[in-house]
Amino acid sequence: MDLQQLRDGIDDIDSEILSLFMKRMDLCRGVAEYKKIHDMPVFQGGREQQVIDRIKALTGDCELENGTAALFTTIMDISKILQNRAILAGAPDYENTVPDFEGAVNIGCQGTAGANSETAARMIFGDRKLTFYHTFEDVFKAVQSGELDYGVLPVHNSTAGTVDSTFDLMAKYFVYTVREVTVEINHCLAAKTDIPVGEVSCVYSHRQALSQCSDYLTVNDLKTSDYGNTATAAEMVMASDPEEKKAAVCSVECAEKLGMHIIARNIADCSVNRTRFVCISRRLEVSPESDTISVMLRIPHTEGSLYRLLTKFYVNGMNIQRIENRPIRDGSFDVLFYMDFTGKLSDPAVKATLRDLEENLEYFRLLGTFREE
Repeated sequence: MDLQQLRDGIDDIDSEILSLFMKRMDLCRGVAEYKKIHDMPVFQGGREQQVIDRIKALTGDCELENGTAALFTTIMDISKILQNRAILAGAPDYENTVPDFEGAVNIGCQGTAGANSETAARMIFGDRKLTFYHTFEDVFKAVQSGELDYGVLPVHNSTAGTVDSTFDLMAKYFVYTVREVTVEINHCLAAKTDIPVGEVSCVYSHRQALSQCSDYLTVNDLKTSDYGNTATAAEMVMASDPEEKKAAVCSVECAEKLGMHIIARNIADCSVNRTRFVCISRRLEVSPESDTISVMLRIPHTEGSLYRLLTKFYVNGMNIQRIENRPIRDGSFDVLFYMDFTGKLSDPAVKATLRDLEENLEYFRLLGTFREE
Protein backbone atom coordinates (compact mmCIF):
# COMPACT_ATOMS: atom_id res chain seq x y z
CA MET A 1 0.00 0.00 0.00
CA ASP A 2 1.13 3.55 -0.69
CA LEU A 3 1.12 6.31 1.97
CA GLN A 4 -2.28 7.66 0.99
CA GLN A 5 -3.87 4.22 1.26
CA LEU A 6 -2.33 3.81 4.72
CA ARG A 7 -3.69 7.18 5.79
CA ASP A 8 -7.13 6.34 4.40
CA GLY A 9 -7.08 3.13 6.43
CA ILE A 10 -6.18 5.08 9.58
CA ASP A 11 -9.03 7.54 8.90
CA ASP A 12 -11.49 4.66 8.59
CA ILE A 13 -10.33 3.14 11.87
CA ASP A 14 -10.48 6.54 13.59
CA SER A 15 -14.12 6.84 12.51
CA GLU A 16 -14.85 3.44 14.03
CA ILE A 17 -13.05 4.40 17.25
CA LEU A 18 -15.05 7.64 17.44
CA SER A 19 -18.34 5.80 16.93
CA LEU A 20 -17.50 3.32 19.69
CA PHE A 21 -16.29 6.12 21.96
CA MET A 22 -19.64 7.93 21.59
CA LYS A 23 -21.51 4.72 22.39
CA ARG A 24 -19.35 4.25 25.49
CA MET A 25 -20.06 7.80 26.65
CA ASP A 26 -23.81 7.24 26.26
CA LEU A 27 -23.53 4.20 28.52
CA CYS A 28 -21.50 6.27 31.00
CA ARG A 29 -24.30 8.83 31.16
CA GLY A 30 -26.59 5.98 32.14
CA VAL A 31 -24.12 4.91 34.82
CA ALA A 32 -24.04 8.51 36.11
CA GLU A 33 -27.83 8.59 36.38
CA TYR A 34 -27.83 5.27 38.25
CA LYS A 35 -25.13 6.43 40.67
CA LYS A 36 -26.97 9.70 41.24
CA ILE A 37 -30.23 7.91 42.09
CA HIS A 38 -28.51 5.42 44.38
CA ASP A 39 -26.11 7.97 45.94
CA MET A 40 -23.01 6.09 44.78
CA PRO A 41 -19.52 7.61 44.34
CA VAL A 42 -18.25 8.24 40.81
CA PHE A 43 -14.78 6.89 41.50
CA GLN A 44 -14.47 3.17 42.17
CA GLY A 45 -10.78 2.28 42.20
CA GLY A 46 -11.25 -1.48 42.13
CA ARG A 47 -13.37 -1.37 39.00
CA GLU A 48 -10.87 0.90 37.21
CA GLN A 49 -7.94 -1.40 37.96
CA GLN A 50 -9.93 -4.42 36.75
CA VAL A 51 -10.50 -2.73 33.40
CA ILE A 52 -6.82 -1.78 33.01
CA ASP A 53 -5.60 -5.26 33.94
CA ARG A 54 -8.03 -6.81 31.46
CA ILE A 55 -6.99 -4.46 28.65
CA LYS A 56 -3.27 -5.08 29.22
CA ALA A 57 -3.88 -8.84 29.19
CA LEU A 58 -5.76 -8.57 25.89
CA THR A 59 -3.17 -6.35 24.21
CA GLY A 60 -1.00 -9.22 23.01
CA ASP A 61 2.00 -6.96 22.46
CA CYS A 62 4.18 -6.17 25.48
CA GLU A 63 5.50 -3.03 23.81
CA LEU A 64 1.97 -1.62 23.60
CA GLU A 65 0.67 -2.65 27.03
CA ASN A 66 1.46 0.69 28.67
CA GLY A 67 0.07 2.51 25.63
CA THR A 68 -3.27 0.70 25.78
CA ALA A 69 -3.35 1.24 29.56
CA ALA A 70 -2.83 5.00 29.00
CA LEU A 71 -5.52 5.06 26.28
CA PHE A 72 -8.17 3.37 28.40
CA THR A 73 -7.18 5.31 31.52
CA THR A 74 -7.87 8.51 29.57
CA ILE A 75 -11.19 7.14 28.28
CA MET A 76 -12.23 6.25 31.83
CA ASP A 77 -11.10 9.65 33.10
CA ILE A 78 -13.31 11.34 30.49
CA SER A 79 -16.16 9.08 31.59
CA LYS A 80 -15.66 10.10 35.22
CA ILE A 81 -15.54 13.78 34.25
CA LEU A 82 -18.90 13.47 32.47
CA GLN A 83 -20.36 11.57 35.43
CA ASN A 84 -19.10 14.17 37.89
CA ARG A 85 -20.56 16.94 35.76
CA ALA A 86 -23.96 15.23 35.88
CA ILE A 87 -23.84 14.38 39.60
CA LEU A 88 -21.99 17.34 41.13
CA ALA A 89 -23.34 20.23 39.07
CA GLY A 90 -26.22 20.43 41.56
CA ALA A 91 -23.91 20.56 44.58
CA PRO A 92 -24.28 23.53 46.97
CA ASP A 93 -22.77 26.80 45.81
CA TYR A 94 -19.65 28.10 47.53
CA GLU A 95 -20.73 30.65 50.12
CA ASN A 96 -19.47 34.07 49.08
CA THR A 97 -20.04 37.81 49.22
CA VAL A 98 -19.43 40.63 46.72
CA PRO A 99 -16.22 42.65 47.22
CA ASP A 100 -16.65 46.11 48.71
CA PHE A 101 -13.52 47.85 47.46
CA GLU A 102 -15.24 51.26 47.59
CA GLY A 103 -16.27 50.86 51.22
CA ALA A 104 -13.00 49.34 52.48
CA VAL A 105 -11.46 51.19 55.41
CA ASN A 106 -8.55 49.06 56.57
CA ILE A 107 -6.15 48.38 53.71
CA GLY A 108 -2.55 47.27 53.98
CA CYS A 109 0.55 46.23 52.08
CA GLN A 110 4.17 45.43 52.80
CA GLY A 111 6.87 48.08 52.65
CA THR A 112 6.56 51.83 52.84
CA ALA A 113 5.41 54.81 50.81
CA GLY A 114 6.87 54.65 47.31
CA ALA A 115 6.92 50.84 47.17
CA ASN A 116 5.47 49.08 44.15
CA SER A 117 2.98 47.47 46.54
CA GLU A 118 1.63 50.95 47.28
CA THR A 119 1.22 51.57 43.55
CA ALA A 120 -0.76 48.32 43.24
CA ALA A 121 -2.93 49.21 46.24
CA ARG A 122 -3.62 52.68 44.80
CA MET A 123 -4.82 51.06 41.55
CA ILE A 124 -7.57 49.35 43.55
CA PHE A 125 -8.28 51.71 46.43
CA GLY A 126 -7.23 55.14 45.18
CA ASP A 127 -6.00 57.69 47.69
CA ARG A 128 -7.41 56.05 50.80
CA LYS A 129 -5.18 55.55 53.84
CA LEU A 130 -2.85 52.56 53.66
CA THR A 131 -1.18 50.74 56.53
CA PHE A 132 2.33 49.53 55.77
CA TYR A 133 3.68 46.32 57.31
CA HIS A 134 7.23 45.13 57.74
CA THR A 135 6.82 41.69 56.15
CA PHE A 136 4.51 39.83 53.78
CA GLU A 137 3.52 37.56 56.67
CA ASP A 138 2.43 40.56 58.74
CA VAL A 139 -0.04 41.42 55.96
CA PHE A 140 -1.40 37.86 55.87
CA LYS A 141 -1.80 37.82 59.66
CA ALA A 142 -3.63 41.16 59.63
CA VAL A 143 -6.06 40.02 56.93
CA GLN A 144 -6.78 36.65 58.54
CA SER A 145 -7.37 38.24 61.97
CA GLY A 146 -9.71 40.90 60.59
CA GLU A 147 -7.34 43.77 61.36
CA LEU A 148 -7.35 44.50 57.63
CA ASP A 149 -10.26 44.35 55.21
CA TYR A 150 -7.84 43.82 52.33
CA GLY A 151 -4.12 43.27 51.81
CA VAL A 152 -2.08 43.69 48.62
CA LEU A 153 0.93 41.50 47.81
CA PRO A 154 3.12 40.65 44.77
CA VAL A 155 2.81 37.16 43.26
CA HIS A 156 4.62 37.08 39.93
CA ASN A 157 7.11 39.12 37.92
CA SER A 158 7.46 38.91 34.14
CA THR A 159 11.28 38.78 34.43
CA ALA A 160 12.13 37.03 37.72
CA GLY A 161 9.09 34.76 38.00
CA THR A 162 7.18 33.70 41.09
CA VAL A 163 7.36 35.56 44.40
CA ASP A 164 7.85 32.35 46.39
CA SER A 165 7.16 33.79 49.83
CA THR A 166 3.65 34.90 48.85
CA PHE A 167 2.73 31.43 47.63
CA ASP A 168 4.18 29.80 50.75
CA LEU A 169 2.08 32.11 52.92
CA MET A 170 -1.06 31.33 50.94
CA ALA A 171 -0.64 27.74 52.14
CA LYS A 172 -0.16 28.87 55.74
CA TYR A 173 -3.04 31.35 56.08
CA PHE A 174 -6.72 30.92 55.20
CA VAL A 175 -7.36 33.92 53.00
CA TYR A 176 -8.79 34.38 49.51
CA THR A 177 -7.62 36.18 46.38
CA VAL A 178 -10.34 38.64 45.30
CA ARG A 179 -8.58 40.81 42.72
CA GLU A 180 -5.40 41.00 40.67
CA VAL A 181 -3.64 44.02 39.14
CA THR A 182 -0.46 44.45 37.10
CA VAL A 183 2.11 47.17 37.81
CA GLU A 184 4.72 48.39 35.34
CA ILE A 185 8.07 48.24 37.15
CA ASN A 186 10.73 50.90 36.43
CA HIS A 187 13.85 50.11 38.43
CA CYS A 188 16.68 52.54 38.96
CA LEU A 189 19.91 52.54 40.96
CA ALA A 190 19.81 55.35 43.53
CA ALA A 191 22.08 56.59 46.33
CA LYS A 192 22.09 59.26 49.03
CA THR A 193 24.66 61.34 47.20
CA ASP A 194 25.78 61.63 43.62
CA ILE A 195 28.48 58.94 43.38
CA PRO A 196 29.85 57.07 40.36
CA VAL A 197 28.52 53.54 39.93
CA GLY A 198 32.06 52.18 40.33
CA GLU A 199 32.26 53.55 43.88
CA VAL A 200 29.05 51.91 45.16
CA SER A 201 29.97 49.62 48.07
CA CYS A 202 26.79 47.52 48.09
CA VAL A 203 23.35 47.52 46.46
CA TYR A 204 20.31 46.75 48.64
CA SER A 205 16.85 45.71 47.55
CA HIS A 206 14.27 42.94 47.65
CA ARG A 207 15.77 39.82 46.09
CA GLN A 208 13.14 39.87 43.33
CA ALA A 209 14.24 43.37 42.30
CA LEU A 210 17.91 42.36 42.40
CA SER A 211 17.11 39.35 40.24
CA GLN A 212 15.23 41.54 37.75
CA CYS A 213 18.33 43.74 37.38
CA SER A 214 20.97 40.98 37.49
CA ASP A 215 22.53 41.84 34.10
CA TYR A 216 23.25 45.46 35.06
CA LEU A 217 24.51 44.52 38.52
CA THR A 218 26.78 41.80 37.14
CA VAL A 219 28.24 43.92 34.34
CA ASN A 220 29.10 46.65 36.86
CA ASP A 221 30.48 44.09 39.34
CA LEU A 222 28.26 45.35 42.13
CA LYS A 223 27.95 43.58 45.46
CA THR A 224 24.31 43.03 46.46
CA SER A 225 22.38 42.33 49.64
CA ASP A 226 18.75 41.26 50.07
CA TYR A 227 16.46 43.69 51.85
CA GLY A 228 12.80 43.41 52.80
CA ASN A 229 11.41 45.77 50.19
CA THR A 230 12.61 48.13 47.45
CA ALA A 231 11.22 51.20 49.21
CA THR A 232 12.48 50.27 52.70
CA ALA A 233 15.88 49.56 51.14
CA ALA A 234 15.85 53.06 49.69
CA GLU A 235 14.90 54.52 53.09
CA MET A 236 17.74 52.61 54.74
CA VAL A 237 20.22 53.94 52.18
CA MET A 238 19.00 57.51 52.76
CA ALA A 239 19.46 57.04 56.53
CA SER A 240 23.00 55.66 56.14
CA ASP A 241 26.31 57.49 56.43
CA PRO A 242 27.19 58.96 52.98
CA GLU A 243 30.72 57.66 53.43
CA GLU A 244 29.37 54.08 53.29
CA LYS A 245 28.36 54.71 49.65
CA LYS A 246 25.40 52.39 49.73
CA ALA A 247 22.83 52.27 46.92
CA ALA A 248 19.38 50.78 46.39
CA VAL A 249 17.40 49.33 43.53
CA CYS A 250 13.98 50.99 43.72
CA SER A 251 11.40 52.71 41.56
CA VAL A 252 12.13 56.13 40.09
CA GLU A 253 9.06 57.46 41.94
CA CYS A 254 10.41 56.20 45.25
CA ALA A 255 13.87 57.67 44.64
CA GLU A 256 12.44 61.05 43.71
CA LYS A 257 10.07 61.07 46.69
CA LEU A 258 13.02 60.45 49.06
CA GLY A 259 15.27 62.99 47.33
CA MET A 260 17.82 60.39 46.24
CA HIS A 261 20.37 60.79 43.48
CA ILE A 262 19.56 58.47 40.58
CA ILE A 263 22.78 56.87 39.36
CA ALA A 264 21.17 54.87 36.53
CA ARG A 265 17.66 54.47 35.13
CA ASN A 266 15.93 51.56 33.38
CA ILE A 267 18.33 48.95 34.74
CA ALA A 268 15.99 45.94 34.55
CA ASP A 269 17.10 43.04 32.35
CA CYS A 270 13.97 43.41 30.20
CA SER A 271 12.59 46.73 29.00
CA VAL A 272 9.06 45.45 29.67
CA ASN A 273 9.03 44.53 33.34
CA ARG A 274 5.70 43.91 35.08
CA THR A 275 4.64 42.50 38.42
CA ARG A 276 1.26 41.01 39.25
CA PHE A 277 -0.20 41.82 42.66
CA VAL A 278 -3.12 40.12 44.38
CA CYS A 279 -5.62 41.62 46.77
CA ILE A 280 -6.56 39.20 49.56
CA SER A 281 -9.51 39.01 51.95
CA ARG A 282 -10.44 36.69 54.82
CA ARG A 283 -13.74 35.94 53.02
CA LEU A 284 -14.47 34.40 49.63
CA GLU A 285 -15.60 37.39 47.59
CA VAL A 286 -16.78 37.11 43.99
CA SER A 287 -17.16 40.04 41.61
CA PRO A 288 -19.66 39.60 38.74
CA GLU A 289 -16.81 40.10 36.26
CA SER A 290 -14.52 37.48 37.87
CA ASP A 291 -13.34 35.08 35.17
CA THR A 292 -10.32 33.36 36.71
CA ILE A 293 -10.27 30.83 39.54
CA SER A 294 -7.28 30.09 41.75
CA VAL A 295 -6.79 26.79 43.60
CA MET A 296 -4.16 24.99 45.64
CA LEU A 297 -3.91 21.21 45.62
CA ARG A 298 -1.79 18.15 46.22
CA ILE A 299 -1.71 15.11 43.94
CA PRO A 300 -0.51 11.58 44.67
CA HIS A 301 2.93 10.27 43.65
CA THR A 302 1.54 7.90 41.03
CA GLU A 303 2.20 7.46 37.33
CA GLY A 304 0.36 10.02 35.24
CA SER A 305 -1.27 11.83 38.18
CA LEU A 306 -0.48 15.32 36.84
CA TYR A 307 -1.57 14.37 33.33
CA ARG A 308 -4.85 13.02 34.69
CA LEU A 309 -5.41 16.20 36.70
CA LEU A 310 -4.87 18.38 33.62
CA THR A 311 -7.29 16.21 31.64
CA LYS A 312 -10.12 17.36 33.91
CA PHE A 313 -9.57 20.98 32.88
CA TYR A 314 -9.07 20.20 29.20
CA VAL A 315 -12.25 18.11 28.88
CA ASN A 316 -14.26 20.81 30.68
CA GLY A 317 -12.89 23.53 28.37
CA MET A 318 -11.02 25.42 31.08
CA ASN A 319 -7.73 27.03 30.09
CA ILE A 320 -4.96 26.79 32.69
CA GLN A 321 -3.34 30.21 32.81
CA ARG A 322 -0.72 29.54 35.45
CA ILE A 323 0.63 26.55 37.33
CA GLU A 324 3.29 26.75 40.03
CA ASN A 325 4.57 24.32 42.63
CA ARG A 326 6.14 24.90 46.01
CA PRO A 327 7.64 22.42 48.53
CA ILE A 328 5.42 21.60 51.49
CA ARG A 329 8.36 21.99 53.92
CA ASP A 330 7.51 19.01 56.10
CA GLY A 331 10.73 17.09 55.51
CA SER A 332 9.33 15.30 52.48
CA PHE A 333 9.85 16.14 48.82
CA ASP A 334 6.11 16.61 48.28
CA VAL A 335 4.82 19.77 46.64
CA LEU A 336 1.65 21.83 46.51
CA PHE A 337 0.42 22.98 43.11
CA TYR A 338 -1.06 26.43 42.64
CA MET A 339 -3.24 26.81 39.56
CA ASP A 340 -5.17 29.64 37.94
CA PHE A 341 -7.69 28.68 35.26
CA THR A 342 -10.50 30.33 33.33
CA GLY A 343 -14.03 29.98 34.61
CA LYS A 344 -16.82 31.48 36.65
CA LEU A 345 -17.79 30.08 40.03
CA SER A 346 -21.44 30.20 38.97
CA ASP A 347 -20.84 27.85 36.00
CA PRO A 348 -22.19 24.34 36.84
CA ALA A 349 -19.27 22.67 35.00
CA VAL A 350 -16.76 24.72 37.02
CA LYS A 351 -18.56 23.95 40.27
CA ALA A 352 -18.64 20.23 39.39
CA THR A 353 -14.89 20.28 38.65
CA LEU A 354 -14.09 22.02 41.94
CA ARG A 355 -16.27 19.63 43.95
CA ASP A 356 -14.64 16.70 42.14
CA LEU A 357 -11.16 17.94 43.12
CA GLU A 358 -12.36 18.63 46.65
CA GLU A 359 -13.73 15.11 47.08
CA ASN A 360 -11.02 13.10 45.32
CA LEU A 361 -7.69 14.79 46.06
CA GLU A 362 -5.80 14.29 49.31
CA TYR A 363 -5.60 18.09 49.73
CA PHE A 364 -7.52 20.85 47.95
CA ARG A 365 -8.34 24.51 48.63
CA LEU A 366 -10.22 27.10 46.62
CA LEU A 367 -8.04 30.22 46.85
CA GLY A 368 -10.39 32.67 45.22
CA THR A 369 -11.68 34.11 41.98
CA PHE A 370 -10.91 37.37 40.23
CA ARG A 371 -10.80 39.07 36.87
CA GLU A 372 -7.63 38.48 34.86
CA GLU A 373 -6.23 41.96 34.09
